[in-house]
Amino acid sequence: MKVQANGLHIEVEDSASTVADPAHKQRPVVLLIMGLGGQLVDWPDAFVQALLATGYRVVRFDNRDIGLSAALDHLGNPKVTWTMVRLQLGMHPQPPYPLRDMAADAIGVLDALGIARAHVVGLSMGGMIAQRVAIAAPGRVLSLTSIMSSSGAKGLPGPLPHVLKVMMTRPAGHDEESVVAHFQKFLQTVAGPAFPIPVDVMRAQLRLAYRRSYRPIGTKRQMLAVMTDSERAALLSRITCPTLVLHGRADPLVPFANAEDTARRIPGATLKGIDGMGHDLAPQGVQLMLQALIPHLQAAQLRTATGA
Repeated sequence: MKVQANGLHIEVEDSASTVADPAHKQRPVVLLIMGLGGQLVDWPDAFVQALLATGYRVVRFDNRDIGLSAALDHLGNPKVTWTMVRLQLGMHPQPPYPLRDMAADAIGVLDALGIARAHVVGLSMGGMIAQRVAIAAPGRVLSLTSIMSSSGAKGLPGPLPHVLKVMMTRPAGHDEESVVAHFQKFLQTVAGPAFPIPVDVMRAQLRLAYRRSYRPIGTKRQMLAVMTDSERAALLSRITCPTLVLHGRADPLVPFANAEDTARRIPGATLKGIDGMGHDLAPQGVQLMLQALIPHLQAAQLRTATGA
């Protein structure tokens, strides 16, 4: 379903709209925020079902410029390489929209659904957006979970050279097979050594996402929002909600040092590193993430209920 959030049409999937039991709507809410170029369908079913089975209402949405949410094509096709050069020269280029606007979209989703407070869980770029939500609207956030993400601080390590090489390539065409082959290679490059994703599972998910929506220029605009979000690191000390930082120790796209920096900057944050996990959602890695995430949500919920 679409809602109006922060002045945009945002595609949302709310478990309260699909479960017949009216009491489901009163459950504590987990708001899931996907990463760069990702769609709400990219959250693994096992991840979502585990949250539902534990007693949560789950809300997912497509970020602006991706999936079935509003396209901002009037903002043009950004020059990512030129923006990178300007940043390296110490300049401050303006993105088509800042990351804090994407955080305002997430808060707008809560507003549209009448949700006062939620556990906010973000993955990769979604983790950065989740951090921005906790900074901008602390009263709306029961807990924060930042997965495979970064503080955005200067000097942190970026993608390993072999990953960067793949990132600089493009699909051979815009047809389904070319796009699926391209992203299969990318996902296999950023995967961790301990938890490979079966190729048939990976390709099926990539086909699902492609057939639902394929908007590479939207991804580029999102990328600029991430690249230019230079002030967030200094603001993380303002976050007061219970925070979990989850990260694969073998992440070659956003190395583990990024998680360490994020956890260091957020008062009281808990850092959980998963050995052998990369920058992906392999089934075994998802189960290990849930083993840390669900107790974190439950502890935050108890703290809220007792007023601690």
